[in-house]
Amino acid sequence: MNKIDLNDRVAVVTGGAQGFGRAITERFVASGARVAIWDFDSGLAEKTAKDIGDNVRTFKVDVTDTAGVGQARDATLAAFGKIDILVNNAGIAGVNKPVWETDLEEWRKVLRINLDGPFIVCKAIVPVMLEQKYGRIVNIASIAGKEGNPNAAHYSASKAGLIALTKSLGKELAAHDILVNAVTPAAAKTAIFDQMTQQHIDFMLSKIPKARFVLVEELAAMVSWLASQDCGFSTGAVFDISGGRATY
Repeated sequence: MNKIDLNDRVAVVTGGAQGFGRAITERFVASGARVAIWDFDSGLAEKTAKDIGDNVRTFKVDVTDTAGVGQARDATLAAFGKIDILVNNAGIAGVNKPVWETDLEEWRKVLRINLDGPFIVCKAIVPVMLEQKYGRIVNIASIAGKEGNPNAAHYSASKAGLIALTKSLGKELAAHDILVNAVTPAAAKTAIFDQMTQQHIDFMLSKIPKARFVLVEELAAMVSWLASQDCGFSTGAVFDISGGRATY
């Protein structure tokens, strides 16, 4: 494993208790960072923190709750003194149905967590980074946001929106040494599969030329570089990690 230099950095990872978020937290700590896991599942987050070690603290957060996010930001600053890195990873897949069978509240639930959540968290943390004159933000989007998956219009739309949010915020912050990028992974075998039909899982796999799902460790390696000072000139960009499904 190549060691990215994140020494003395403090990171917030939303949805950090499992899946991509846990792998990112582990890689950050291995690279010298301290991490605040923001997760709605406080029990699982505490278990993850215990497994990883003393450089991880947990905060129960609903990323759609503006007041709660502000409180978590303040508690994180009280615990660590600063926030250098933000990874917007928290998200849900939603129910797999065609558009005309998707309930409006199901649509709104996916958009609230996957798109409103990163907006709310960025709105809370960016002023801290502006005051520090430094920051790195990495948004975990999806290949679905580029191509659109059938029977997952809500998820695809939320991730397309997150890509657009990345581009806009990246331009707004480019002059402040606060870089904002997104990654668009193919699916990984994580707990999010529990929300999907086997038919949808098989469809996603059939679209990947490498004929396998991405490993969470592979995604974490890319995110770690994007979260580092070595990433100094890329912002508002989308970094693909889809096993050849997308070539742009």
